[in-house]
Amino acid sequence: MLSRDDVFDELGIGPVWRLRDIPATPSLASQVPSAYTWDQLADAVAHCTACKLHTTRTQGVLGVGDRTADWLIIGEAPGAEEDARGEPFVGQAGKLLDAMLAAIDLRRGDNVYITNVLKSRPPGNRNPEPDEVAACRPYLLAQIELIQPKLILALGRFAAQSLLDTDEAISRLRGRVHRFRNVPLVVTYHPAYLLRNLPDKARAWEDLCLARRTMQALITA
Repeated sequence: MLSRDDVFDELGIGPVWRLRDIPATPSLASQVPSAYTWDQLADAVAHCTACKLHTTRTQGVLGVGDRTADWLIIGEAPGAEEDARGEPFVGQAGKLLDAMLAAIDLRRGDNVYITNVLKSRPPGNRNPEPDEVAACRPYLLAQIELIQPKLILALGRFAAQSLLDTDEAISRLRGRVHRFRNVPLVVTYHPAYLLRNLPDKARAWEDLCLARRTMQALITA
């Protein structure tokens, strides 16, 4: 029977992307301060006052989709429309994300869960600040522990840098498989960025193909 890495060889992904070459990290269970149920997690996010964003948001935005999904999509933070509706990736960026998912035979809510690093909207859609990321991190870790995804797709520079604890440019993070708490992670551009930078859609398609090949290898193994 082929191992996961043998499958990667068959796909022509190359040694740099082999799962065994990506350093393992401790189990998520040791990183989450306390076990949440989904109801408890939703209530905690809705009533969170751990950072200053609770004074300016309309509501906390936990996430949406299949809670047993193989695919976990992680963006940056809610925008104005997401803050109003309580759902991540709505509006034009959400429509583009749905089209990106459809291009690899996925759809919102069907084996896909969508969330953000931050659960509250930063005023004016500014970049998240370190204390805000730290305040939301237990919620994100709890989501990952509950979902147990096979693969994470990180959308945009901020999500990628926050999850991988790096300041490397997204251009250097793309094109290979990373790990976040033992979960394979692929980086691509945020849909909102792609709406402003149409030429990079071709690069985003390459990232989606890498993510799809990675998932196929994981399923086969």
